[in-house]
Amino acid sequence: MKVTLNTIDPVNAELTVDIAKEDYAADVKKNLKKIRETAVIPGFRKGMAPESILQKMYGKSVLVEEVNRLVSDQLYNYIKENQLNILGEPLPSLKEQTPLNFDQQEDYSFTFDLGLSPKIDAKLTKNDKMTYYTIAASDEMIEKQVQNFKANYGSYEPAEAVESRDMVKGLLTELNEDQTPKEHGIQVPDAVLMPEYIKDADEKKKFIGAKLGDQIIFNPHKAYEGNEAEISSFLKIKKDEIAAHTGDFALIIEEITRYKEGELNQELFDRVYEPGTVTTEAQFREKIKETIQQQLLPESDYKFLIDAKQRLEDQAKDTQFPDAFLHRWLVASNPDRTEESLEADYPKIIDDLKFHLIKEQIVHDNHIEVAAEDIQEQAKKVVRAQFAQYGMTNLSDQVVSDYSKEMLKKEETVRNLLDKAVEEKLIAFLKNEVTLQPKEVSVEEFQKLFEK
Repeated sequence: MKVTLNTIDPVNAELTVDIAKEDYAADVKKNLKKIRETAVIPGFRKGMAPESILQKMYGKSVLVEEVNRLVSDQLYNYIKENQLNILGEPLPSLKEQTPLNFDQQEDYSFTFDLGLSPKIDAKLTKNDKMTYYTIAASDEMIEKQVQNFKANYGSYEPAEAVESRDMVKGLLTELNEDQTPKEHGIQVPDAVLMPEYIKDADEKKKFIGAKLGDQIIFNPHKAYEGNEAEISSFLKIKKDEIAAHTGDFALIIEEITRYKEGELNQELFDRVYEPGTVTTEAQFREKIKETIQQQLLPESDYKFLIDAKQRLEDQAKDTQFPDAFLHRWLVASNPDRTEESLEADYPKIIDDLKFHLIKEQIVHDNHIEVAAEDIQEQAKKVVRAQFAQYGMTNLSDQVVSDYSKEMLKKEETVRNLLDKAVEEKLIAFLKNEVTLQPKEVSVEEFQKLFEK
């Protein structure tokens, strides 16, 4: 076997793989022997068919398969061993090649076109002065989070008269048309409802102001406007049984529970943050401000990366790409893509590819590496961020660790976390390379930066 590389220009090359008979003959014979052991051919016992018949029946297909395997192995082994940085995948050469004739030829030659990755020399230095935008946590943002914590860490207390958002519990009984209990009708002990979720205004009104021990006669089917999921859940029946129970019901109120928001006291402070770290409302609000500022840092980093990307791409604006090859490969690799659609998409594709190569070069040249521990920490960050959305900021290390381990069981999640970890290290590296000029802006001002 012989592999030859012909470099056409800095970003285009041809690679030719020559296969001779001695390269494949032994393996073809071995594969035919395997077929003989299992092939069932009329007139011959299993494993006893003559080689001449096997050759006639299977010889060509086995030869084609073996030659294709050899070509593929030689092609990719050469690329790997010679550390060729290629774009896309090798494509059959557009140059005229001698047609293959597996019935008569013994030696074969295959030529492939390669698109080579260009060398991009783009970097940032201390001479690059870059604005780093930090987002200020406004009083409105802090107050909103305070209210969220009060709502999330409240408590249920008994009430005497029903209000819209109260939880009402009692004995539910199906009635006849004359309002007497229905024999063999539905009866639900500890039935629960909230007037707030009753859709019909007249039915809802029946509960407002009701007291313990009161009997409320109402129609669940009307109250929930025929919503099968809500009715079946309330009456504890299957959806296909609802049609038989569209009349009135009586609910004897046995319990009224009202949710009371948490108060800004030590109990609330200790539930939100590590016990003892916050002791006053002022400290609580300051801690919330710090948390919001920390949660907004990824947005600042994202804006910085966009700005850094633009500067690096400007340095690489004259980079040559194997455009003709990439057009061929992009169309060949995506059956839904046409030449027309590619023309519109190609500039964006090249911009993305250019920055991808720049990132790879920076990561390679500066030995930026991501270890297993980095991915684990990234998973923990995601867990904490997800719980923080629900106001749960005081998670134990054990809870975070358990949730992150579950995340890491999914291969796709691990890939995403790896990409994020690499990006974070890249951002940290670039921030250290340039001269940062911090500037605090409001959320509205920050959003306008993207409009530009």
